[in-house]
Amino acid sequence: MSNTSSKTQRSWPARLAFDELRLQLDFLQFLRATAVNKLARLPLASAVATPLPSSPRLSALGVVKHLTAVERWWLSIEAGGADLPSLWAGSPDPSWDLAAEDTPASVVAAYKAEWARAEKSLRRLGPDDRTRRRGEFTVRWVVAHVVQETARHVGHLDLLRELADGEVGE
Repeated sequence: MSNTSSKTQRSWPARLAFDELRLQLDFLQFLRATAVNKLARLPLASAVATPLPSSPRLSALGVVKHLTAVERWWLSIEAGGADLPSLWAGSPDPSWDLAAEDTPASVVAAYKAEWARAEKSLRRLGPDDRTRRRGEFTVRWVVAHVVQETARHVGHLDLLRELADGEVGE
């Protein structure tokens, strides 16, 4: 299958939330679903297109691959201390690059697998805990960083999807 067929369910975090880390993770999940939904029913040719001359590596599929690398590094490796290979080692950052076998369905599946890894990595950590890899960050900082990074790239996906087929919205 060359594209994803359906949208991922999204829900806003609780309006009267009191658990800071849970609230951040709920907003992250909302943004994750938004990113995945930007690929829903998008043909492969549109998903791999790089329509912005000033950003020749920026494709919708590449954005989601990059978000997968972001989650692996920051949530699983840095915060959780998981012994996993980084998906963005090198310069320029290879997480934006597409492989011949990449499809919207395969990239979304890899991204969703990282969500599960991140959840497992963060399971016993609180917002004030230091990260397990280097201890240079609090879990609060790492999660806030991933939320802002994901939100920024969802904005890119908004633009790329609108350029691809005119679809707009959350």
